[in-house]
Amino acid sequence: MSTTSARGTSAGRFGTFGGVFTPCTLTILGVIMFLRFGYVVGQAGLWNALIIVTAAKAITTLTTLSLSAIATNTRVRGGGAYFLISRSLGVEFGGAIGLVFFLAQAISVAMYVIGFSEAVMATVPNVSLSGDQIASITNVIVFVCVFIGAGWTIKIQYAILAILGTSLISFYVGAIQAFDLATLNANMQSHFTSDENFFTAFALFFPAVTGIMAGANMSGDLRDPGRSIPTGTLLSVAATGCVYLTMAALLAASRPHETLTHDNMVVSDIARWPVLIAAGVFAATLSSALGSMMGAPRILQAFARDNVFVWLRPFAAGDGTDNEPRRATVLTFVIAQICIMLADLNTIAPLITMFFMITYGLLNLATFYEALTKNPSYRPRFRFCHWTTSLVGAAGCVVVMFLIDWVWASVSVVVIGLLHWQIGRSEVEARWGDLQSGLLFERARKNLLKLEEELYHPKNWRPIVLVLSGAGWNRPHLAVYGHWFTSGQGILTLGQVIQGEVENRLERRNSQERILHAFIREQELEAFPAVVIAPNISDGIESLVQCQGLGALRPNTLLFGWPNDPDKAISFSSTLRSVAGMERSIIALRSKIKADDPWQAPPGTIDVWWRGRKNGELMLLLAHLLTTNNEWRSRPIRLLRVIENEAGKEEVLKHLVGLAETARIKARAGVIVSDNPIRGIHEHSRYASLVLLGFEAPEEGDEEAFYRRMESLAGDLPRVVFVDSAGRMSLES
Repeated sequence: MSTTSARGTSAGRFGTFGGVFTPCTLTILGVIMFLRFGYVVGQAGLWNALIIVTAAKAITTLTTLSLSAIATNTRVRGGGAYFLISRSLGVEFGGAIGLVFFLAQAISVAMYVIGFSEAVMATVPNVSLSGDQIASITNVIVFVCVFIGAGWTIKIQYAILAILGTSLISFYVGAIQAFDLATLNANMQSHFTSDENFFTAFALFFPAVTGIMAGANMSGDLRDPGRSIPTGTLLSVAATGCVYLTMAALLAASRPHETLTHDNMVVSDIARWPVLIAAGVFAATLSSALGSMMGAPRILQAFARDNVFVWLRPFAAGDGTDNEPRRATVLTFVIAQICIMLADLNTIAPLITMFFMITYGLLNLATFYEALTKNPSYRPRFRFCHWTTSLVGAAGCVVVMFLIDWVWASVSVVVIGLLHWQIGRSEVEARWGDLQSGLLFERARKNLLKLEEELYHPKNWRPIVLVLSGAGWNRPHLAVYGHWFTSGQGILTLGQVIQGEVENRLERRNSQERILHAFIREQELEAFPAVVIAPNISDGIESLVQCQGLGALRPNTLLFGWPNDPDKAISFSSTLRSVAGMERSIIALRSKIKADDPWQAPPGTIDVWWRGRKNGELMLLLAHLLTTNNEWRSRPIRLLRVIENEAGKEEVLKHLVGLAETARIKARAGVIVSDNPIRGIHEHSRYASLVLLGFEAPEEGDEEAFYRRMESLAGDLPRVVFVDSAGRMSLES
C-alpha cells in the first residue's frame, strides 16, 4: 500500500532501510549504550542487567507490534505516534499525547548532545570549553543540519551507521580478548550503591530503547509507511536487542564492577581500537540527536495542522517542496537548549522515560481497543498482534512507570488527564474517525444482548418514552415533558409521522429528521429522532410503536397531546386502543394554557388522584420523576382520593400514607369527601401545577362518549396528564 506524505502532494522520499531501520538503530545504539550501559551493568550485575534489557525490549517489542498493526490499518501521514494514537483514541488522547511526545523528543535532543559533550570531555585532552558550551555548540550544529532538510540528514546517517558498526566491532574484539571468567562471576550479582536500585537503573537504561519511534516519526516522508514501519522497526528491535544482551555479558566479563560504575568511557577502555569507540560515540550521539531533531518538529507540525490548540497553528506551516517544518524545528532547538542549560544526563533520562512510557502505553491501549471493539474497519495487514499482547504492553508501561517513580508517574498521568480534559472541554472537532464510537457500539451491543437474556423484574422498570411531538417546534411542550419524565432515568424518542406514500415522501422524511435533530440540539434534550412515512397518522403511530427501539429497549410508554377538537375523538380513541392493545402505557397531556417558556414549570402542587393500583402506581412514579428535575424540585406531590362519605376517611387516609411510604416517595396524602367526585377534583386541584388522572382506552363504539367523559373529568384544570398504565412496574420495587 502506497501512501502520500504529510503534504499530500508528492510521494515519500525514503524506504524501509533509510527511513526506518537506520534512524531507529542509530537512536537505540546511542549515548546510553556508550556512556551509561557500563554503569547499569556495574550497579545491577549481569543477571539484573539482562533482566533490565529483556524487560525494556519486551515493552518496546510489544509496542512495536501494536505500532505495526495500526500502521498497516490506516493511511499513515505525518506525525508518527501522535497521528496513530489520535486517529484511534480520538482527539482528546491524541492531543494530550501530541504535546507530551513532542516534548519527549525535543528533550531527547538535549540528552544526546549532553552525552556527546561528555564524550568529547573524556576523549579530548585539555579541551578549553565547558560541557555546557560543547553541548550548546553541538545543538546548534544539529539544528542547522536538520534546518537544511531531512533528505541531507538521512544521507549523513548512512555514514554514521557505518562508523557505529566499526566501533562495535572494535568493542567486541577487545572484550573477547579481555574476557575473564572470574570477573564475570564477580559481576553476576548486583552492587547497588545507596542511591541506586533496580528501578533507577531501569529508568536510566530505558531511554536507550525508545528509538523505535524514530522511523514512525518520519511517517510523512516514507514511500510506503504501512510496509516500512513494521519491517524496519522490528528488524531494528531485533538487531539492537542482540547487541545489548551480548554487550552486557562482555562488559561484565571484562572489567570489575567498580570500573564499570565509575568510568563513563569504559567501553572505550575495553575496545581493541579506542579511537573507533570515540568515533562511534560521536557518531551515535550526533545521529540520535539528529533523529530526534528531525522527529520532534514533524510531530508538532502534524499536531498543529489538526488545530487542537489554536496557538500552535503557526507551527503547521512547511517550507519548500519537501514541506520542511522549519518553524517547529526552531522551537525544538530552543527547548533542547533550555534543557542543556538546566539539567544533566542522569536527570533528563528518567524524565524522558516517563514521557515515552505514557506514549507507548497509549499506543498499546489504542491497538487493544481497536481489536476489542471488533470494528470491521480494523483490518491490519500485520497479523502478529493480538489484543492480549497490546493489553500486556499497556499494563507493562503503567506498572514500570510507577515502579520507577510513583510520584513522577502520578504527575505524568495527572498532566495527561488535564490535557485530555482541557481538549474535551474545548470541544475540538475531530475531522477523522476514531474508535470511540466503535467502543461505544461494542459496549452497547454486548449490554443489549445481556439485557435481553436477563429475567425482567419490576424493580428494573425505566421510562422508555416515545413522544408524538411532530417536528418538535409546533408542540415543544410535549418534548419537554418527555424530557422531564425520562431525564437521567430512561430513554426519550421524539416521533413524527408523515402522511403519504414512501416513494413520494423520502426527501421530506430526511428533511424532517434533520429538523428534529436540530430541535433536540437547540433544546439540549437527551433524545433520539424517529420519523416514519405512513398512509395515515394511526398507521404511522402503530409502525413507530412496533418497530422503534431495539431488544429490551423498545418504548414502553407513549406520550400524546390530548386533542382539543371533538371531531378527532374517534381517530384518537382508536389509536389509544391500538397502543393499549400492544401493551404500552399511555400518557396524554391536556394543556389549556400555552406557556411562553415550555421549560418553566408552573407553580403549585403535583396532584395524583388515586383510584387504584392499575394506573395509580405509574401516576405516582411519574410525579416523582418530575420532581427529580430542577424545574420541579420545589413542587410538592399530593396523593389524593375522593370518597362519597366520611365513614371510611381515616382508613383511606392511612392506606394512602402507607402507599407513599412503601413507594419511598415523599408525598402528602389527602382524602376529600364529596358526593360529586368530579367537582371535588376541580375544587382541590384548581391551583395545581399538574394533575394526574387515570383512564382506560375506550371500547370500540364508545369513542365519543369516552372523549366527553374525560373532558368533563378534566374540566377547566389548566394542565392534566391522563395515564393508562400497561403495568410491568411496582411501587414496592
